[in-house]
Amino acid sequence: MSLVTQLRSERAQLNTQLQALAQKEAGGETLSAEELQQFTSLESQMADLTAKIARAESAERLAASAAVPVTESGRGIASPPGQTPHITVTSNEAPGAQAAQIVRLLGAAGGSQLQAAELARAGGFDNEVVMALSTVTPGAGGVLVPTNMATSVIEALRPHAVMRRMGARSLPLLNGNMTLPRIKDSTTISYIGTETDILITGMTFADMKLQAKKQAGLVPIANDLLKFSGVNPQVDALVAQDMLVTKALFDDVTFIRNVGSDLEPKGLRYLALPFNVVTAPVNPDLQDIDMFLGGLMLRLEAANANMANCGWLMAPRTVRWLQALRDGNGNKAYPEIEQGQLKGYPIGITTQIPVNLGAGGDESEIYFNDFSDNYIGETGQMTIAYSNEATYKNAGGDVISAFQRDQTLIRLIDHNDFGLRHVESVAVGTAVKWGAGM
Repeated sequence: MSLVTQLRSERAQLNTQLQALAQKEAGGETLSAEELQQFTSLESQMADLTAKIARAESAERLAASAAVPVTESGRGIASPPGQTPHITVTSNEAPGAQAAQIVRLLGAAGGSQLQAAELARAGGFDNEVVMALSTVTPGAGGVLVPTNMATSVIEALRPHAVMRRMGARSLPLLNGNMTLPRIKDSTTISYIGTETDILITGMTFADMKLQAKKQAGLVPIANDLLKFSGVNPQVDALVAQDMLVTKALFDDVTFIRNVGSDLEPKGLRYLALPFNVVTAPVNPDLQDIDMFLGGLMLRLEAANANMANCGWLMAPRTVRWLQALRDGNGNKAYPEIEQGQLKGYPIGITTQIPVNLGAGGDESEIYFNDFSDNYIGETGQMTIAYSNEATYKNAGGDVISAFQRDQTLIRLIDHNDFGLRHVESVAVGTAVKWGAGM
């Protein structure tokens, strides 16, 4: 058994125990102190195993890329003339490549899943790709992406999505929902006299509930990319890039500042407590700015937030304005921005934070957030459907014909949700006009 498989098995066992506790509380029972401690311990162990799995997978990919032909003895000596070296072939595909291969094969087959599956068999594609193309989602007419392949897609989203890159945690929604208990009000301790009764105190609990919400998107891809029928890693990477960047950007704008509803997740901006939403100073000097930034950090510290993996989220305009800010001696006020840090914490730069907010259309926002308390619930199920005849609307609202543009529309259907384990773990600076003239 490989190390990756072993670690995944261990994580699955821990998840079974964690789900049992969650289901117990969901059924109306109250978890004991020992069970709450066990839940926290299981959660920590799963996070550690997830990190180990990522490192082990990286090590396997690096080992595969550095592999050389060897003789049966395995000593790395070239085989004698006329003899075939014994070579073990290990897959070294980039995350998301298999989903991209499904798209390309559908394009080459003109949308016929049966023909695409035959092309996959003839072309020597992985059996997972063949099986996915052979499965039709009931009533949807799409290709059901296997769970392990969907997990690969999720991993590939991390470089593109700032929320995932900064450390938001992914949780499996095995039954489409999950409830995580949290302590809302802790017990209290006090000094008493020798004949004074001990005050009775108790814990109050609240829940973070994640429920799968349907996410859909259309990704137009040039047919020139889909005409290649063989296994071509470079083309797969381009197709995956088209698909994943679109989904990653949508995830970010949703998880950062979506208002939320029964159908949509609520983002950081509207999960933040009212006290943690602070208006930025107008025409500030350096002291005002420093006090404001420190005030955002103080909101989390004063609420006894875990502060386990804090960081900033800002629009590029805001970061570059702070980077150019000078003190009275002409020195950079925040030189650490050159290393991607601000006041000791990493900065996530994203265009998904608008710069056209407010009555004047020139305001932005700054987020200080403990990303270890950010949870993205994911079902691990994704469907891909194909059309080269449909129309779509671009960002400007214009109707575009895929047929006329020689494009193929890829429709992605996924399910996820977003929530905070502790709502005290995010502070938002609003009405930030700094850098509006840049």
